[in-house]
Amino acid sequence: MDNPRPEKVAVVDEVRERFSASHAAILTEYRGMKVKELSALRRSLAPFGGEYKVYKNTLVSLAARQVGLTDLEPLLHGPTGVAFVTGDAAGVAKALREFSRANPALVVKGGVLGEKVIGAAEAAALAELPSREVLLAQLAGAIAAPMQQFAGLLQALPRNLAYGLAALRDKREAE
Repeated sequence: MDNPRPEKVAVVDEVRERFSASHAAILTEYRGMKVKELSALRRSLAPFGGEYKVYKNTLVSLAARQVGLTDLEPLLHGPTGVAFVTGDAAGVAKALREFSRANPALVVKGGVLGEKVIGAAEAAALAELPSREVLLAQLAGAIAAPMQQFAGLLQALPRNLAYGLAALRDKREAE
């Protein structure tokens, strides 16, 4: 852009900062959606740490190039909205999937996870993941299970010894 307007420079800076600060960004096409529906979408993403914004594709493309996301260019065609995620990426992907089921005009194009550009199929797979809390609970359970088995084994040794001694005592008393 030769001699860009300050408003455009500010938007590019904002998008670049959002890409840098967010854990993920999911790009969608919102063609045919009403403002009321977009507001409902924004409200559904907020609990998961998602913020839905609409920018011009050329400005998003410039910002993406500045942060090293050159592979994002093919996704920037048609009306594009970006859901920036600072919280649970899987939760935002699920919220987008649920919203698109009720509003077929919303189509997930792909996005960015960390510093990797993902396609629509990978974004759909992200929506299939359990939430962060469930994953942490599963991890804690997997870590705790061997310790619980070991504790049960340690309890069984003295218990079995006590049973054996009691049986020996009962046998001697019977004789």
